[in-house]
Amino acid sequence: MHDRILPSREAEQRRRVAPLRISLGAAVTALALSTLAPARGETPESPPDTMAERVRACAPCHGAVGEGTKDPYFPRLAGKPAGYLHNQLLAFRNGRRHYPPMNYLLEFLPEAYLKEMADHFAGLNPPLPPPSPPTVGDDILAHGRTLVTQGDASRNIPACTSCHGSTLTGMEPGIPGLLGLRPSYISAQLGGWRYGTRTALAPDCMQAVAARLTEGDVTAIAAWLSSRPAPAERRPPPRGSYALPFACGSQAH
Repeated sequence: MHDRILPSREAEQRRRVAPLRISLGAAVTALALSTLAPARGETPESPPDTMAERVRACAPCHGAVGEGTKDPYFPRLAGKPAGYLHNQLLAFRNGRRHYPPMNYLLEFLPEAYLKEMADHFAGLNPPLPPPSPPTVGDDILAHGRTLVTQGDASRNIPACTSCHGSTLTGMEPGIPGLLGLRPSYISAQLGGWRYGTRTALAPDCMQAVAARLTEGDVTAIAAWLSSRPAPAERRPPPRGSYALPFACGSQAH
């Protein structure tokens, strides 16, 4: 991303935040009331008290079962590794990731509760959305495929598949899958890593790799990844299913 593009994206996020503050207040109230109000047919003495009921406040942005929505900046949560989801919830709660609606929602939730939330979403497995039709030329798609599947040894850029797996479904406990995401979301996250506005636990391997990418690389990677169909098995394999090319803080759990 060019520096001149960043302010427009930040302005777009600020415009999104204003109306969300109102809806988030209602979401927090609903989250609290959902643990008190009985479901239809239940007595007041037996209110529903499940994580599925409690995280209904997440549905407007992330989908009824964490499948994501049409808004490209609200990603899928379902089926991602529990350790990864837990890390992101902690990062938003502690201010290491900056997005006011998420910071606001999670500010006072204890770590144990965030882990329960992460475990809940990790256990869901709805279908991935259809691939995004490419809006770039074949040469750019080919460049993206090369970086994702082979990397670029001359610039010390490993293949995305070396960490996220040959089917790009990630690996437990902390490496997420890369499929089912819109190109604009992938570009925004890679831009965050490149510019240091998104960070992870040390050693921050994503920031180290993303810092070597050019804007053209990011466009190509996002276009190719978002155009990939869903694999037969969407769930991430267990820890140790393959060796990583270097130490990564996300796998330290």
